[in-house]
Amino acid sequence: MKKTFVSWSGGKDCCLACFKAMNDGLEVGFLLNIATEDGTRSRSHGLSKKVLKMQTEAMALPLIQRKTSWDNYEQEFSKVLLELKKQGVTDGVFGDIDLDEHREWVERVCRECGITPHLPLWGKDQSDLLEVFIDSGFKAIIVATDVSVMGEEWLGRVVDASLVADLENAGNITPCGEAGEYHTLVIGGPLLKKDLEVSKAENVLRDEHWFLDIQLCKYADKEV
Repeated sequence: MKKTFVSWSGGKDCCLACFKAMNDGLEVGFLLNIATEDGTRSRSHGLSKKVLKMQTEAMALPLIQRKTSWDNYEQEFSKVLLELKKQGVTDGVFGDIDLDEHREWVERVCRECGITPHLPLWGKDQSDLLEVFIDSGFKAIIVATDVSVMGEEWLGRVVDASLVADLENAGNITPCGEAGEYHTLVIGGPLLKKDLEVSKAENVLRDEHWFLDIQLCKYADKEV
């Protein structure tokens, strides 16, 4: 089996990509998350390090978090890939679906570092992917929205059939939010040994995005 890392945001797409990669026989050994310059939050989803650690500990997988700015993003990403390669990692999994510039960047950076990239969601219909995510037993909530298309009222919404219908009715939102309209946090499902429960959070506006700032989070024993 090939030793693999997953490019990890904590959200539904990378989680589903990880799930599919494992089912395809890849041995996932690390989850790699890129954080803000001060290291307090994930760069894309605005999640605190504490929340991400709770999530990945529930998955029994080590989290590697690297602080970056947008200016040195590629440099730091490549550096950590080379470090992982020294630990025997040969492959990487990414949750990209249909943005060509993202795929081109992933393939170029991985090629330069001698890593084989896998994009198990690539080219799939986004509505179908949401259905697969939900039907597989995963649970996620919306933790960030782009204010230009989605207001703060979406924050905390569970990714379920009701949300899918509302996204479709909105008319200007891609089903998986691939254009950055919204981001999620996976809080339960087949990859987690325990579910997460958000017990305290507030809505915060930063950089033209609404974020669900999770202040208290706990584990809930999964039902058997």
